[in-house]
Amino acid sequence: MKILMVNKFLFNKGGAETYMIKLGEYLKSQGNEVQYFGMYSEDLCAENEVKEYVSNMDFRNGSTLSKITYPFKVIYSFEARRKIGKVLDNFKPDIVHLNNINYQLTPSIIYEVKKRNIPIVQTVHDAQIVCPSHRLFNEQTGKICERCVNGTYINCLKEKCIQGSFLKSLTASIESYYYHARKTYNLIDHFICPSNFIADKIKNSSIDKSKITVLCNFTDKVESDFLKNNSDEKYIVYFGRLSIEKGIGTLIEACKELENIKFIIAGSGPLEEQIENLPNVKYVGFKTGEELKNLISNACLSLAPSEWYENCPLSIIESQMLGTPVLASDLGGNKELIIEGKTGEKFSAGNVSELKSKIQDLWNSPEKLQYMREECLKNKENSIDRYYKKLMGIYEKLV
Repeated sequence: MKILMVNKFLFNKGGAETYMIKLGEYLKSQGNEVQYFGMYSEDLCAENEVKEYVSNMDFRNGSTLSKITYPFKVIYSFEARRKIGKVLDNFKPDIVHLNNINYQLTPSIIYEVKKRNIPIVQTVHDAQIVCPSHRLFNEQTGKICERCVNGTYINCLKEKCIQGSFLKSLTASIESYYYHARKTYNLIDHFICPSNFIADKIKNSSIDKSKITVLCNFTDKVESDFLKNNSDEKYIVYFGRLSIEKGIGTLIEACKELENIKFIIAGSGPLEEQIENLPNVKYVGFKTGEELKNLISNACLSLAPSEWYENCPLSIIESQMLGTPVLASDLGGNKELIIEGKTGEKFSAGNVSELKSKIQDLWNSPEKLQYMREECLKNKENSIDRYYKKLMGIYEKLV
């Protein structure tokens, strides 16, 4: 089968990009042809044969002229339509698989695909369909926000949800109203939701509910070497973005009161400096690949303390596949990935006292941690093999 993978970024930037690149590689390994379309970058690691990509949009450091035109380009991109058309005509895919497309590519590309009667599948990585800021989170208040979910996208402007900017928030509100008024998302043939949580959110839109399949994210096959705890050092790990919405503020407060416990934190973000000053925390910076896998697999516990809605965080899936149980906040898709007492435990998001208590209890219960480790290793639900079979079933029904 010939599959065109589409995403705004074509380099390893976050969860959506990791998903697309790894899935594309696996699809190829099973005999499928895969090409990619998105925005050009010097770090490009996914390509198409005709080398057609949307011009890079630097929202922070672009020229004065580009900043003037951006509000129009992020709503509707004639360039993206034109260039994806060239890729479609050259590659002639059997199916187009969308990921994150808003603002840099825009949903305008959907019309170009449907002109050629090619089926479209979209993996719903965030709440963009019902939230102009895609995050269901108000940066100004630092709290979860669902005011736009029922279609009142003007709330994005009222709250200045996009980086506190009136213009950016206005643009985002207009974009949402425009594509919902035109029922553009209804042209997509099938939606893959990584969690029941995100599926329930997008059901608030006009999308046909029969087009939605819940299919949890996958992770790579894990080499046996990573499944053994090879460290004499006992520690708890957090890896990911170091920011308020990820619950890092709450984690820092818990760490301060748990001086007898060693934490290793990997990642980057605005709260780096606060972490570096804690005596019982070893900050190792941003890690990837085998180095990160070793860090996770040798930990006795992994933390996922998010204070915003996660969809289906790969950090939890990766930890469990490596045999490391997870203590996660009870928000969004987190809840669906934790089998209480078997693959991890949950705590109330933002509750320092409860987080501290759970960490201390688990730290003092090596038998329980070992039992949960064994349960994590038994779980094959989120293997890429299983995901591939279910995905191909969706593809084949549409082609």
